[in-house]
Amino acid sequence: MDSILVEKSPPLSGEVRISGAKNAALPIIAASLLCDSPVTLQNIPNLADISAMERLLCSMGMETRYERDEGTLEIDPSRVRWLEAPYDLVRKMRASFFVLGPLVGKYREAKVSMPGGCAIGARPVNIHLKALEDLNIELEVEHGYVVADGSAMRGGRVHLEFPSVGATENAICAAARAPGESVIENAAREPEVTDLADFLVAAGAKIEGQGTSTIQIQGVDNLSVDSYSIIPDRIEAGTYLAAAALTGGTVQATHCREKDLTAFLADLRNTGCEVNVEPDGGLDKITVSRPGPIQPVSEIVTLPYPGFPTDLQAQMMALLCLAEGTSIVKETIFENRFMHVSELSRMGADIRVEGNSAIIRGVKSLSGSPVMASDLRASAALLIAGLVAEGKTEVLRVYHLDRGYEKIEQKFLGLGAKVERVRAAVPSK
Repeated sequence: MDSILVEKSPPLSGEVRISGAKNAALPIIAASLLCDSPVTLQNIPNLADISAMERLLCSMGMETRYERDEGTLEIDPSRVRWLEAPYDLVRKMRASFFVLGPLVGKYREAKVSMPGGCAIGARPVNIHLKALEDLNIELEVEHGYVVADGSAMRGGRVHLEFPSVGATENAICAAARAPGESVIENAAREPEVTDLADFLVAAGAKIEGQGTSTIQIQGVDNLSVDSYSIIPDRIEAGTYLAAAALTGGTVQATHCREKDLTAFLADLRNTGCEVNVEPDGGLDKITVSRPGPIQPVSEIVTLPYPGFPTDLQAQMMALLCLAEGTSIVKETIFENRFMHVSELSRMGADIRVEGNSAIIRGVKSLSGSPVMASDLRASAALLIAGLVAEGKTEVLRVYHLDRGYEKIEQKFLGLGAKVERVRAAVPSK
C-alpha cells in the first residue's frame, strides 16, 4: 500500500491549477444514462473514483473512452444491456448509488447494491429511497440490493427531511424523465447539484430552481447533449489555499470559482489571511497569503451549502492547530468526521472532542510522525499538517487521496512542498 512522505517545507509559493470537481463529475457521469446518444464530458479529473464509475457503466454494457491526460470521458448510453449495479463495484464507492435515479428514470427498473464508501458516518440511503417513492416508484430492499420498479412512475412532490446532496441528485435524475411535474422541497443547494441540473438542462431537461431549496422539474421523453464541461473542484481549491495559510506562503489557485467558496474564504480571512480574487476567463484566480500569526476562530460550524463545507473541516482544523489561541469546530453533517483528531494529536496537536465539537488549542509546533488516513479529506489534512511539522510525516492509506485529488504530489511539489510518494513493495513470487 502506497504512502506519502512529507518533510517540513518552506512557505508554499506559486500557482496551482484546480481540476474538475469529482463531486460534480460522478453524478453527471451517472446521469449520462438518461441520454439517448453519445456525450463527451470535459474537465474530468484523473481519479480512482472516476475510473470506478466508468467501470460500473461498462459493467452495464455501455461503451466509454476515458482520455485521462485530456480530461475527457466519452460515453455511449445507447448500449445498456444490464440494469444492475453489482455489490463488488458499488461497495468500493458510495457514489455508485447515483445510478439508481437515472436507471429507473429511463428504463423504469433498476437493481442497485447498497453503497459503501468512506467511514465518516452512517449516511443512510433512506432519504434517497423516500424521495424516489414520492415519485411513485416501488422499492424493495432484497439481499443487500435496492430493487426499483418505476412502471407507474410519475411526477410528484418530493420533500427531503434533510437537504441531502445524493438524494436530491437521484430525485432530479428520476424526475427528469418522469411524466408530469415534480417539485423537490428542501433540496440541496450545493454547486455540484446545480451542475448536474445544468447538464440535464443542456440535454433538454426542463428544470428550474437549481441552486435554491425548491427545484421544479417537468419530465421529458428524450435527452441528448454532445458535450458538457464540469465545474471546478471547490474542495481541491480550498485544500491548497488552506495549505498556503498553514505554511505562511502565497498561493494562487487558478480555474476556480469564488462563489463556491464564500463561507470557507470568510473563515480563512478570520485566521489572519489575505484573500485576493481576480477574474480568470469566466472563472476566478484566488490568491491567499498570511502575513502574520494564525488567529483562532471562535466557532466554525459545518453546514449544507452555502455554509462552511464539511469536506474542508479537517483541512481547516489542521490550520487552527497552530493558531495563537483556542478555536472551536462543530461538525453537523457527519457524526464520525473527527477521526483525524487522534492522528493530529499524534503530531502534537492539542484537540479535545466534546460531542460534535472539537476544541483546538493552538500549539507552537507539530512533530512529524506516521499517521493513518481514515477518509479522503482527513488524508489531505494530515498531509498539509506534515508540511509544517518538525521532521518527517508518513501518511498511510493514501489510496483515499487518489480517490479525490488529481496529481496531488506533483501539484504540491510545484508549490515548493517536500512530498514524495513511497510505492508499496510488490511481493516476490
